[in-house]
Amino acid sequence: MKPRTGIPETLGAWLLGLAWILPLIWAIWAAFHAGTAATSFSPLAPLTLRNFVQAWKAAPLARGIFNTTVVITIALVSQFLLCTPAAFAFARLSFPGRDALFALVLVQLLVSPDILMVENYRTTAAFGLVDSLLGIALPYLGSAFGIFLLRQTFRQVPRELDEAARLEGLGPVRRLWQVYVPLARPTYVAYGLVLVSFHWNNFLWPLIVTNSVATRPLTVTLAMFSTPDQGLDWPVITAATLLSVAPLLVAFLIFQRQFMQNFMRAGIR
Repeated sequence: MKPRTGIPETLGAWLLGLAWILPLIWAIWAAFHAGTAATSFSPLAPLTLRNFVQAWKAAPLARGIFNTTVVITIALVSQFLLCTPAAFAFARLSFPGRDALFALVLVQLLVSPDILMVENYRTTAAFGLVDSLLGIALPYLGSAFGIFLLRQTFRQVPRELDEAARLEGLGPVRRLWQVYVPLARPTYVAYGLVLVSFHWNNFLWPLIVTNSVATRPLTVTLAMFSTPDQGLDWPVITAATLLSVAPLLVAFLIFQRQFMQNFMRAGIR
């Protein structure tokens, strides 16, 4: 028999859910109301889209969305192209020092990215990439976590399939792209979603490495827009916030089932 959930656990779950969703509800309410109506919560308060128009005109949100999309694309393509062969080598190839090199990859998972920001900035400056989109993406061109995750997935591929590909005359590269990569598609999708979400919300490193509006991603653009010297017009700020999260929110609502299925499949493997 399944254990029954007690009343305290159910009540606690509802309270946590309510505490999580209340700020979002207030942001939506404030974004569609002007002036004191944003805090009065009067059901008769008139709705307006003026806050969204003002936010779009006051801050270069379109440029921020474009810059964020470019950075995400660079990081996504680079990590898939670099992590895939590295993970395949650690999972299926035999070469001297393989276990030692993989241990170094695991050590990188223990290092906080914030510790490396000074050295990352020095490296970015040495390449002349400060205040550029490539400079924002430079520390994320590779990923120890991506290598580890794909290695674990590739190790779950039956060796019989690998041997059959060998008998067909496929070399390591063709076996990787024709056998392993298609079978690891749920993992790629799940990892890609995590990567997109991370870079869409990444703030500290882009703030450090960018100096101009032309290269700032969406998070930094939104933060500069909501500084006290710009005036704290909360209805306009909440409207700008909703505009910034709208692409991810719409994508999640449309592809929610596919998202959950891919995450579950990746976890099972």
